[in-house]
Amino acid sequence: MSSARFLNLTFSSLWDRFSAFLRQSDFPAAPDDRKKPAALLFDVDETPPLLVQFGVSLQHVFLMFVSCLYVLVIVNSIGGAEIQAENLIRISMIASGIATILQARRGVVGSGYFCPLSSSLTFLPPSILAVQAGGFPLLFGMVAFAGAFTTLFSRLARYMRVLFPPEVTGLMVAMTGLQLVAIGCPRFVGYTGPGTPAHPKALLIGFITLVTMVFATVWNKKKLHMLPLLIGLILGYSLSLALGVLPWSRFLLEVEEPWVSLPHRAAAGLAFRLSLLAPFIIACLTANLKTVGDLTLCQKINDAEWKRTDMRSISGGIFANGIGTFLSGLAGGVAQNTVSSTVGLSLATGTTSRALALPTGLIVIAFAFFPKLAAVLAVMPAPVVGAMLVYSACFIVIGGFQLLTSRMLDARRIFAVGIAFIFGLSAEISPDLYRNVPDFLAPVVHSSVAFATVLVISLSLIFRIGIARRIRFRLSPDSKGFDAIQQVIEQQGAAWGMRPEVAVRAQEAVHEVVSSALALNPALKDVDVSLAFDELKLEAEVSYEGLPLEIPDSAPSFEALQTEQGIMELSTFLIRQHADQVKVKSRKGLTTILIHLDH
Repeated sequence: MSSARFLNLTFSSLWDRFSAFLRQSDFPAAPDDRKKPAALLFDVDETPPLLVQFGVSLQHVFLMFVSCLYVLVIVNSIGGAEIQAENLIRISMIASGIATILQARRGVVGSGYFCPLSSSLTFLPPSILAVQAGGFPLLFGMVAFAGAFTTLFSRLARYMRVLFPPEVTGLMVAMTGLQLVAIGCPRFVGYTGPGTPAHPKALLIGFITLVTMVFATVWNKKKLHMLPLLIGLILGYSLSLALGVLPWSRFLLEVEEPWVSLPHRAAAGLAFRLSLLAPFIIACLTANLKTVGDLTLCQKINDAEWKRTDMRSISGGIFANGIGTFLSGLAGGVAQNTVSSTVGLSLATGTTSRALALPTGLIVIAFAFFPKLAAVLAVMPAPVVGAMLVYSACFIVIGGFQLLTSRMLDARRIFAVGIAFIFGLSAEISPDLYRNVPDFLAPVVHSSVAFATVLVISLSLIFRIGIARRIRFRLSPDSKGFDAIQQVIEQQGAAWGMRPEVAVRAQEAVHEVVSSALALNPALKDVDVSLAFDELKLEAEVSYEGLPLEIPDSAPSFEALQTEQGIMELSTFLIRQHADQVKVKSRKGLTTILIHLDH
């Protein structure tokens, strides 16, 4: 056997074993009722061809690399050396690659979705506090603590479903997209600070790069449809070099880096300080809430019939975040969290396969040991970065609003979402408003995502006070009674956050029950209705004094429909069509129809 063939077989075998590892699950097999959306080319359980995996993964790596900006801010806050920033970035990349691979595994560790991790903007304020107070050893120690705390928190996450109704997760996702806009738009137009105008060359490069990516996504249905960022980056780099926005001298200086070298810690040792406990715990919580939003969007874009957040998957995803952050701190890197822009890219390319986690993670790790490759990304022109972020933000923002509006909203929920949205935006529009807040609150109020998330969860819990989980009402079986059915279910459905289609089915089912009961009992005066709701089901009970209904399992024949009896059979049959389960009970002249609808 030739050596080339041997290496090829060995590589294929290792790749298959890694892929099998990702497909494994720590949980018992369960029926998968997901429905693949028509817009996806490869969903979470499908495996694209190897070359497609590599091309799509490379685009995700470009987006992950944008977070290196946060590391530079941390190092610059103490006037650190360039070599320290480089090593901090490279070690963080190794942690990102490992965590990205773990994230795709479904189980105690991993969400089962492709949602890459990279250096976290949420941890930027406390990280700056740590490095200024005790240098890099204190930063690494607090990051390791944050990772350990996150893994512990992940064990509680699955019991927190009540905190994350769709309007909450929807706002979290939308605010994440808007934060990408706040970061991307200034770079898109070449804005460098107050008093500086937009740079015409930067604006031209950003515009052409964005249009190219949009064109590849919208008007190209071939394989290039899955590689819009790669096409845009090649064109953006070329234009930047041609127009002088990226000077050739700087580009050539960066690519003179050695091909292979080992990253080193920026400083030895780990340290811990109690005074930094509060800001890092708050940053952990807000980062984990952001992860809930990112993974919820991953779940939704992979299921055309998505109903609610799978908290078991969320728990495993947060655990993977914790491991990535803990390893990063021990090795000498910064905190890790999911990269929202990559979720938008997955939706744009129609490729959400978890198989992408392996090549993406390996490419990121490889870049940490091949500085010449990483250097090319390090000089990515600002307008190209801006175009990528704006492109991804389109899908993130709209995806968030789709989540937010997937449930009915009453005044309480509108105020909870609206107030959180407005004050979250204020953190981006008028950051000086919160300049003098205590240090431990800085991770919250200095981030629009964190601020909006904390507010919307808190307000949602407060506004739930006074909402009954079960209501009873009496109606008369006439036209006014039928109007009352619709009015009560719509009002209560909005207060409970019910899916609109479930509310409509409940209205139709109760309406058919009352109509059929009146047809069978012409002297019927009053009907008692009871509604009970939780996130998983809506149950209605309709009670009246009179003869019980007989609900057939099949529709009446066409001939039977010519009689009054056949029309009544059709009416009672429709009850079963609107509901998921129907039971009829009768005792001492009191008839009760139990209607169950899955939610």
